[in-house]
Amino acid sequence: MPAQAGIRLRETPDSRFRGNERNGSRGSIVTIAQALLPVPVLLPLAVATALLAVAHWLPTAVSNVLGIITALLVMLLCGYLAREALDGQVLQWFGGWTPASSQRPGVVLGISFLADPASAAVAAYVGFMFAAALLFAFGYAETRSHFQILMLLFLAAMVGFCLTHDLFNMFVWFELMSVAGFALTAYPLGKSSLEGAFNFTIINALGSFMMLTGVGLLYARTGTLDFTQMGRVVTASGADAVIGAGFCLIAAALLTKAAIVPFHMWLSDAHAVAPSPVSVIFSGIMVSVALFALGKIVAQIFIHDGAVMMLVRTLFVWLGTATAIVGGLMAWAQRHLKRLLAFSTIAHLGIMLIGVAAVAPAAMAGFVLYLFGHGLIKGALFMVAGILLSLRASGDEIVLYRKARDLWPAGVAMAIGGLLLGGLPYGLLHRATDTIDPSAAPLITAAIVLSTALTGAAVLRAAARIFAGWSGAPGPEISAPTERDHEKDDRPFWLMLMSCALLLAVAFTPGTAVETFLSQATLRLMDIQAPNVPPPERQPNALVSYLPIALTIGLFVLSLFRQRATTALSRRLFHAELLPFRALQFVHSGIVSDYVAWMMLGLAALALVIGW
Repeated sequence: MPAQAGIRLRETPDSRFRGNERNGSRGSIVTIAQALLPVPVLLPLAVATALLAVAHWLPTAVSNVLGIITALLVMLLCGYLAREALDGQVLQWFGGWTPASSQRPGVVLGISFLADPASAAVAAYVGFMFAAALLFAFGYAETRSHFQILMLLFLAAMVGFCLTHDLFNMFVWFELMSVAGFALTAYPLGKSSLEGAFNFTIINALGSFMMLTGVGLLYARTGTLDFTQMGRVVTASGADAVIGAGFCLIAAALLTKAAIVPFHMWLSDAHAVAPSPVSVIFSGIMVSVALFALGKIVAQIFIHDGAVMMLVRTLFVWLGTATAIVGGLMAWAQRHLKRLLAFSTIAHLGIMLIGVAAVAPAAMAGFVLYLFGHGLIKGALFMVAGILLSLRASGDEIVLYRKARDLWPAGVAMAIGGLLLGGLPYGLLHRATDTIDPSAAPLITAAIVLSTALTGAAVLRAAARIFAGWSGAPGPEISAPTERDHEKDDRPFWLMLMSCALLLAVAFTPGTAVETFLSQATLRLMDIQAPNVPPPERQPNALVSYLPIALTIGLFVLSLFRQRATTALSRRLFHAELLPFRALQFVHSGIVSDYVAWMMLGLAALALVIGW
């Protein structure tokens, strides 16, 4: 896109679009925001390429600084685009191939990026999290900058995934995210990391095949890959089995990337062995961005397809509920911190899916806020796990009993993260829980409360055991799998802790500080012609607001007073308590063929419901 070729456009009467209009031709100069739109993707790609060229000579500390600066620039650029997009979506047709270039109404040949406020804000958050993860990783890798190069490729793929307005282009960024994720999971090159990367690769590769097949079906039926034009064709088509099949395949792929039951099996295996900075990205960004993409596709393409919307508003809600419960129970029954946090992520992704399934601006705003709040907290907790792996050579809460008392600031950070995760009534996550679906059915509300409390209490139990030596007898976690792993042990404690504290400080931002922006942003996301209106008044659900933190503290206190089973009756009760956890552990076998079978079952469920 050289300046002399310039992308030209024809102004349209609708001022809500900025720059290169949907029906534009080669007429006038692009806006500053439009010219900057590809830069958040091109910049990390360019820096990664430059680092690869000089990796043999450049110190890794310089590579890390360049990576942090690049991620921060991406954050600033995307933040600017989010602000500009409030006055109208910023649209870029690459190479000047606007819809008018085809000379045929309804035919779109070009590929576009579109920065609506929500998508650009999520991309800015991606940049911030990568900057924090690279700061935490300072000194982690000292081999030819390969780690930093892979992280920058991952960053570019994720930002492109957020900003693209073309379905096949979304698949391309999905693939690049997967390839970078595979490589980063296997980066330590140990037996465990290679096994985890293998499971990750097989499951996500199948997800990629499903997504590509779904894109092909939709393109065959609609004749376009542009979100807006495809949405028009889908609306005009009415009930169509091919369109429904295409949606099921794409949804299955994105639900796999988002680790939703029964597509979730790979996540804990990958998290348990991936480097801690990579786990920050996986749990803090990647999985929730996949749900964001699913919500955007539903809102912009399938919102008027009755069969798809019935699937979303019924099966997705129950998949979210099941994910929240399974993730919460599995988190409570873990002893390895990274597995504990991985299952906690799965539980909270279930809550997020409930918000996406509501397909309403208020619920979508709650989901985006939840995405931010949860990612910040979970990123900080994975950093604490990384500190322990680096300075105490273990991530097992039982092995680490009382062994990290001199690292008490990390323990404070972990306790704060556990309280926030468990529903502490302050900060972004608490406000998001109040707004994600205040009219949820009692069973769904109960699932939200239970999963929130289980995940928060599990983190508090581990923090008390490791940093203070407060612990009752082990419960279901005693039989959980663990890892014999460690990370590079000469990284500065204060720098790792500073990264963790930064994320927790941002997580304490009052939700009301960004709620107005998110309300406007999600209106734009779901309807590009939506006017600027004040956010609707919502009444928080008192049960969801305060019961989770009470239940979290209650479960934590019970864990402190747990006694060993010494009598025949207490041993029977203990074994009865273990039964559901052992059943769940059996299902999560670590065998990739089992995981594939569960994926196929999930895909069959989607197909069955949409074809009912």
